[in-house]
Amino acid sequence: MSLIVTGLLACAFYLAAAVLQTRRMLQGSDIGIAVKGCAVTAILFHAFTNYQDFTGGQGIDLSLYPMLSLMALSIVTIVVLSSLRRPVENLFVIIFPIAIVTLLLEVVLSSDAAGSSHFSNGILSHILLSIVAYSLVTIAAVQALLLSFGDNLLRHHRIALLRNMPPLQTMEQLMFEMLWAGLVFLTLSIASGFFFLEDISGPGLIHHTVITLAAWLVFSVLMWGRHQLGWRGAIASRWTLTGFVLLVVGYFGSKVVLEVILAP
Repeated sequence: MSLIVTGLLACAFYLAAAVLQTRRMLQGSDIGIAVKGCAVTAILFHAFTNYQDFTGGQGIDLSLYPMLSLMALSIVTIVVLSSLRRPVENLFVIIFPIAIVTLLLEVVLSSDAAGSSHFSNGILSHILLSIVAYSLVTIAAVQALLLSFGDNLLRHHRIALLRNMPPLQTMEQLMFEMLWAGLVFLTLSIASGFFFLEDISGPGLIHHTVITLAAWLVFSVLMWGRHQLGWRGAIASRWTLTGFVLLVVGYFGSKVVLEVILAP
């Protein structure tokens, strides 16, 4: 099947899963198996789309739109797997539409992206570690947004809406689990980057490195504050979102400037 066909099929199944999950949240319908079935099918089509895109040319295409799509695939896969043991299904209504947008960008615009390249195993391991780290931090950031939203509902006594969400304590626990895992992978990613990248002062790399280190420092301070000072709730959410924004600006901001704004 072509890139466009598999991409659109993935979008259709993501949309079906998001709609079914929304219905499940609002009506309490027992359709969890149908939601996850659509989600798994969408993931398979999404993965095949990424595979075709990355291997369609000479080398591996790591330009903006394929990387956005790959990041979304990683996020969706982690959340769907996590839903087998933790109550994270409500994240589906947020992450599935994001996956749809990234897929549409990939199938429509990736042909205009920069050419493919060949990379060593060390560089590929650095890229893989970075993708996992960014995905885990993104999930934690979404949890931070939901935690802030739930806390706001609680303070305004809007209990009816709050019943459709997992307990705030559970969301906070999940957020910190994702942050701990994300910090470990981010540390490995940074270390592998210094070890395998020959020149970190290349176009966009110096800014990416500095901002990524700033994000790592933010998450490290947050983990210290959690352990030593008992940070939680709004404070933890703000630190999480700050670190997430730094990561987004550090990586995708540089790629947008180089591949979209400054592209010939």
